[in-house]
Amino acid sequence: MPGNILLIDDDLALCDLLEEYLTRRGHRVWPRQNVADARELLHEQNIDIILTDLNMPGTSGIDFCAEVHENRPDLPVVIMTAFGSLETAIAALRAGAYDFVTKPVDLDLLAISLERALQHRYLQERVRLLKDQVRRQQPDSELLGTSSAMAAIKEQIARLADLDTSVLISGESGTGKELVARALHRQSRRADGPFVAINCAALPENLLESELFGHVRGAFTDAREARKGLFVEASGGTLLLDEIAEMPLALQPKLLRVLEDHKVRPLGGSNEIDCDVRVLAASHRDLGEAVKTGRFRNDLFYRLNVIQLELPPLRERGSDILLLAQSFIQALSQRFNKSVTGLAQPAAACLLAYDWPGNVRELRNVIERALVLSRHDQLTVEDFPESMRHPSGDAPLPASLTDGGQILPLEEMERRYLLYVLEQLDGNRTLAAKLLGVDRKTLYRKLKED
Repeated sequence: MPGNILLIDDDLALCDLLEEYLTRRGHRVWPRQNVADARELLHEQNIDIILTDLNMPGTSGIDFCAEVHENRPDLPVVIMTAFGSLETAIAALRAGAYDFVTKPVDLDLLAISLERALQHRYLQERVRLLKDQVRRQQPDSELLGTSSAMAAIKEQIARLADLDTSVLISGESGTGKELVARALHRQSRRADGPFVAINCAALPENLLESELFGHVRGAFTDAREARKGLFVEASGGTLLLDEIAEMPLALQPKLLRVLEDHKVRPLGGSNEIDCDVRVLAASHRDLGEAVKTGRFRNDLFYRLNVIQLELPPLRERGSDILLLAQSFIQALSQRFNKSVTGLAQPAAACLLAYDWPGNVRELRNVIERALVLSRHDQLTVEDFPESMRHPSGDAPLPASLTDGGQILPLEEMERRYLLYVLEQLDGNRTLAAKLLGVDRKTLYRKLKED
């Protein structure tokens, strides 16, 4: 199996020998005499394996191996040394080396070691690709919903997941912005890395800065030991900055610098740390309006708002309301050891008629309260808060049910109501018939009548 090999050794004669031998075996070899030149090459070429000497001027082979293992854990490193002690071998393996060979180099044994390392890298890549394929074929279980609005969101998530660019997730409170962020992470190439979320509104400015960027020992009064920030903890994965509109203005330039340079400087520190992280941001506020009023930096807004994903409120998701309610009933019944199996027909109609200002979060709370208080095997209207059972009479009828204030014939009113219910349920006639208390044939017949 031929591969691209980065060869590092300050012994020019050995470099020439190994380059000639490995080239004859079908490999492409890039010889370098020091680690600094090797680092440059790694940025320029697609290298499959590193073969490096242990003792070199400047950075040692073991230190370079540890550096590569931290930044490119998929890239195997084979270390050569004339000092083949057990302690040296253990140190090399602890630094992340794939293998360890002694000098003078046995070319046949070296060829076997490199072949195994290349096969290992190939198998790792195959596993990663298969995991990606499985992730894409499996629906995201946390994003429940069959409505057209939710189908559009799932389609956007699938298209955006692997772009590795910033996404601004907007929507009313309770619409599931963190769930969407997690779905973007799970369907991305970073899925095996960490997902870290922080609510920017939950911490005061000084604590938020330390939480995001970390701090060194002695950076402030209570900093008794150094702490890695969330940007470093999320390296290789995804960081969600929830309620980004609440981030203090004083911290916004530092965040912008991290997003542009992919480096973070801990509070009180002088050295920068590389951070390979995808940043997602979420807010229930209008960030564009915050820019106009001077509460949010214009340059940071454009850096975060590369792509915007706007979540629909629950009231626009029709039949998803009942699907989510049933999911909550099943999960909470198990949690509270209750035997509630579903919704009575009037209760389902009540959920559909409600406006849900608190969205999915409010729906879950309503179902939890009702389930705890219910004495039946199905939730009834009486189990819901009184404000839901007796909504304000000031709300006007939907326009589709009125005719400029004129009194409509009963049959026409019935037909319009059937169409209104179907619209709320995204055209699901089976569910509409169930909620209306008629069979499907009766529903079809009534819809066909002029």
